[in-house]
Amino acid sequence: MTELDFDFLRVLLQRRSGLFLSIEKRYLVESRLGMLCRRRGIAGITALVVQLRTSPASDLEAAVIEAMTTNETLFFRDRMPFDLFRDVVLPEKLTANAESRTLRIWCAAVSTGQEAYSLAMLLDEVADRFAGWTIEILGTDISVEVLDRARQGLYSQFEVQRGLPIQLLLKHFRQEGDKWRLSERIRDMVKLRQHNLLEPNHQLGQFDVIFCRNVLIYFDVPTKARVMAALAERLARNGAFILGAAETVIGITTTLVPDPQHRGIYRDAASSPQARRPTFPTPAETSSAFSSRKIARP
Repeated sequence: MTELDFDFLRVLLQRRSGLFLSIEKRYLVESRLGMLCRRRGIAGITALVVQLRTSPASDLEAAVIEAMTTNETLFFRDRMPFDLFRDVVLPEKLTANAESRTLRIWCAAVSTGQEAYSLAMLLDEVADRFAGWTIEILGTDISVEVLDRARQGLYSQFEVQRGLPIQLLLKHFRQEGDKWRLSERIRDMVKLRQHNLLEPNHQLGQFDVIFCRNVLIYFDVPTKARVMAALAERLARNGAFILGAAETVIGITTTLVPDPQHRGIYRDAASSPQARRPTFPTPAETSSAFSSRKIARP
């Protein structure tokens, strides 16, 4: 791969996906796109670049973005955001949205679905509290390939061992050979669709809760600011915005500010902070995701 090839790919990936590649990531480009070339019978990365130059916005370009996207995820990743969702966000929404009886949740960059399905399992544990409500959980990702995997809800032994409590594994999964299939009931709670965070999102509507975790770390500062501004526009007044443990809004946007009472939650700066206390406990082993269906009382 020549310097010109690498520069072209860096610009393409940042423009189309927001992914910022430093010079130190050249080895990653060579490794991942080298495999793509072999699968497609392309002579090498230089030949790949030639095809990309002559056929912009092609399926090959989409395949390059797919190959370079990092899809690391696991059930109940980092735990604390899910505890906040269960102990802080759900109780406050139970009160704040009592009249509309609706709850909308967006998991941006959902990858193979573990985050959204973790939230769905949490909601399932408190379904009686939300009987008659319309609960919507949306999971989006730039990668069509990982969304297809998420829809299948089929995970390896390694994947279900990473963060998923044994009680939830036995309750919501069935074994199929050496893999585990998530129940159709939990999968039906989550709607999955392809969406690029760099593209307009107004068609998605407003959300009471937005999870956008461990994706902004791959963007440069201007791209982070652009994405954060777009996401903040989708957050309903007094909604909850949750980032990854290594991410922050400080220096990126003034539209969202840290919740002074609950570390890890960010709020619309225009909304006045309110005291928020948990009103119902759930076992530490529980977790849940996004849905667009009525939750019936068990």
